[in-house]
Amino acid sequence: MASNHHFLLLLSSFFLFSSIFIPSTATTRKLTALVQQQPLVLQYHNGPLLKGNITVNLLWYGKFTPPQRAILVDFLLSLNRQIRAPSVPSWWKMTEKYKGGLTNLILGKQIFDENFSLGKSLTIPQIIRLSRRGDHTRSITIVFTAKDVTVDGFCMSECGTHGSARADPSGKTKFAYIWVGNSETQCPGQCAWPFHQPIYGPQTPPLVPPNGDVGVDGMIINLATLLADTVTNPFDNGYFQGPSNAPLEAVSACTGIYGTGAYSGYPGNLLVDKTTGASYNALGVHGRKYLLPAMWDPTTSACSTLV
Repeated sequence: MASNHHFLLLLSSFFLFSSIFIPSTATTRKLTALVQQQPLVLQYHNGPLLKGNITVNLLWYGKFTPPQRAILVDFLLSLNRQIRAPSVPSWWKMTEKYKGGLTNLILGKQIFDENFSLGKSLTIPQIIRLSRRGDHTRSITIVFTAKDVTVDGFCMSECGTHGSARADPSGKTKFAYIWVGNSETQCPGQCAWPFHQPIYGPQTPPLVPPNGDVGVDGMIINLATLLADTVTNPFDNGYFQGPSNAPLEAVSACTGIYGTGAYSGYPGNLLVDKTTGASYNALGVHGRKYLLPAMWDPTTSACSTLV
């Protein structure tokens, strides 16, 4: 048995400043938006959240270069480090405002499936099957799929998902999982905006990605969104607005907002690297720079940005 609420970070400029998705089925959110009525309030549904020390296990499906893996791993390592603001940890600290306090993510095991053990075209049940590999004690399993791997719904209705599943047939252990795909060659205009020209909406020039990789820098945005949504709503009864099978969550409720002054087609006021011209809003380990999405703040009922 698996519970799966598909998050689609619409990385396309036809998103409005505040938007909601229209569910087309019980588990899928469309690449369509309506104006979100204010105020934005995510209700707490009294379920468990992922707080304290949580291990993050990675499964790399397909071929990622060492520099690509380093960009993603360094982001995860940055979450709980001491780095001057605006930074990845200062962004992550916003999750502490949700009931239960600190979530300390610890990098765990990494599994490499470079030979496509389930083929190059995957279904969501196969993603869940991949996520079952390894230990699931107080952990999140993240499945990364390479740019030449297709997944049901990828690009058409979603850029990534998170959900929960039973680790074994007995059903005694329930764990949270995340899937994020590399959209570099499949749909960068949808899942890697604002680092690629959008398919729809205002045709503003794309930003320079801070790590020089359109697909992977887009994955960072999706990964950040899904991590925050997972720890604040891991089992469909945490923080969200709307139906539990198509919820607006901690960051998916703030889609398209990266800095102050954001509006449709414009990600907001951001920092710019003077040497590379890359746009970013958060610092990470090893001198990394990242662009992270706004997160809903329970104390203000508004989407909060770092810059």
